[in-house]
Amino acid sequence: MSALTGFLYAILVAYLGGWYFGYWTGNFSLLLFILTVVTLAYWLAERFHFKPARDKAAAELVANDAQRREKLAAQGIERVDGDVEGARQQILQQPWWLDWTAGLFPVILIVFLLRSFLFEPFKIPSGSMVPTLRVGDLILVNKFHYGIRLPVIDKKIISNHDVQRGDVMVFRYPVNPTQDYIKRVVGIPGDEIAYLNQKLFVNGQPIEEQSLGNFYDDDAMVYRPQFTEKLTGVEHNILVDPTRQTPPVPRLNFPFIENCRYSVEGVTCKVPAGHYFMMGDNRDNSEDSRFWGFVPDENIVGKAFFVWMNFGNLKRIGSFH
Repeated sequence: MSALTGFLYAILVAYLGGWYFGYWTGNFSLLLFILTVVTLAYWLAERFHFKPARDKAAAELVANDAQRREKLAAQGIERVDGDVEGARQQILQQPWWLDWTAGLFPVILIVFLLRSFLFEPFKIPSGSMVPTLRVGDLILVNKFHYGIRLPVIDKKIISNHDVQRGDVMVFRYPVNPTQDYIKRVVGIPGDEIAYLNQKLFVNGQPIEEQSLGNFYDDDAMVYRPQFTEKLTGVEHNILVDPTRQTPPVPRLNFPFIENCRYSVEGVTCKVPAGHYFMMGDNRDNSEDSRFWGFVPDENIVGKAFFVWMNFGNLKRIGSFH
């Protein structure tokens, strides 16, 4: 068993190493599920086979020592050298390969359950959500807000809240579902979303916005015009640069592209059933639904709601809209 455990650890190290150096794309949810199953198997084997076998061997050692002492006592020998306690403790000691498998099962199980059904941490890699979220923000995502989904296969089994305009949502990128993206929901099923001349319209109505002056983007080291936007009651800040009015051009022939009309003014799209239209708060520095299409419901990961750490700026810690 120690050889098998060593072999399994070698596979794990090779997999993580290849993932880290970019030789292949990893699936952390699947990896965590496999680790949970494997450590569970070791934990069950330890509880119902290996530990009882060690207990039995230790009991036999003590019994044999007691029997030996009784025989010697019958011969008039009262003092007997040797203490089996040290040997008994050594027999009862858990081998390293069980300590690093069965012993890790409770921890891995807790992480698996928390990450799969409650909260999952993410790191913001780009500036597409500035000023709401900055590069380096470590955020928490509520996994059960939109419903309970089975881990790995991501099939919803219990519904919860509906997706609302204005939600900041993490989802699997439709073009490459192995990547997680974060954007703001601006359109829900049935909505007609228009982004024309850098103005957002929902079902023909312009979204109210107010100028807040310039915002200094620490990452890009430039000042950008900042506005506050009210999207279905959710007030949040956005960046819009009037000097960059290049209309969006679709990157690919995405599903339901026939629902969209592109012009020199911008884009207008009718959101299909079971899909959502996403945009970044940094409107001129965000590749979003304007370019690659709609996000299907099955791609939803969860609702982002809290910055739990930013090592470069501790003041970033807190909730956001």
